[in-house]
Amino acid sequence: MQRLFFLFTILIFASSIASQSRHVVISTNMGDIKIMLYDDTPKHRDSFIQLANEGHYDGTLFYRVIKNFVIQGGSSDSKNAPAGKHIGYGSSKLVIDSEFTENRFHKKGAICAPRQPENINHFKMSDISQFYIVQGKVYTTGELDLIEKATNNPIKIALKKEYYLPHQDELKKLKSENPKEFNRRLREIKEKINVEYAVSDKIEFTEKQREVYTTKGGLPELDGDYTVFGEVVSGLAVLNKIAALKTDKNNRPYTDVKLVVRVL
Repeated sequence: MQRLFFLFTILIFASSIASQSRHVVISTNMGDIKIMLYDDTPKHRDSFIQLANEGHYDGTLFYRVIKNFVIQGGSSDSKNAPAGKHIGYGSSKLVIDSEFTENRFHKKGAICAPRQPENINHFKMSDISQFYIVQGKVYTTGELDLIEKATNNPIKIALKKEYYLPHQDELKKLKSENPKEFNRRLREIKEKINVEYAVSDKIEFTEKQREVYTTKGGLPELDGDYTVFGEVVSGLAVLNKIAALKTDKNNRPYTDVKLVVRVL
C-alpha cells in the first residue's frame, strides 16, 4: 500500500513538473512576456525548454523588429553585438523537424520557429536556436480570401498544366468522336488533380482562423510555412512596445532589447 502511494505521489509530482514546464517567461529591459508552450508540438516545446535551461537565449537580443509583423530574437550571435552589425544567422546545429497542426496558427502573440528557405530546406525544418513572436495586424474577410487565392491559384494552374496539357490532343479528338469516352477521361483527369490538390501546400483558413484574424489579428500568410509552438498568455503590451521601436536598415532596434528566458 505504501509503495502504491509512493508511486502515485511520484506520478502526481511528475505531472505537475510537466505542466509547469509548459510555461516560460521572456524577461526584457522593456518588461516580461509570459509564454505557454503547446503540448502538441513536443519537439519544439522540449527543445526550447532545454535551450532555455542551458541559458542559450540569455543575453541575446530581439534583433529583428518589424511593426505589424514580428519581433525575432534568441540568436547567439546577437550577444554583445556592436551597433550596426548584421546578426541573426542562427545555428545549423539546432535544427529540428517541423510540427504543423491545423489548430496552431500565426495569431497575434504566437511564438514560432524561423527556418532556412525552402530551396535549401525542403521539409521546412525549424531553427530552434532562435524564435519570433507575432504582432501582425487585423485582416478583413476579403483580405483573407485574397491570401488564399494568391497561394492556391498558382497550385491549381500548375496541376492543370501537368495533367491536362499532355492529353490535350487526345481530349480534343474524343470530344468530337466519342463524347462518352471524353467525359470519362475528363472525370479521370479531374480526380487526379483533386487528389494532388488535396495534399498540396494550399491555404484554406478554418472558421476559427478567420474569426481570430479578423478580430485579434496575426499573420495568416505564414501559416503552414513555419511551426507555431506556443502563445503569449500575458505581456502583449510589451510585445507592442518592442514592435514600435525605431530600427536601422536591418530592422535592428537602435535601443538594444536584451532577453532572458526562464522556465517556470
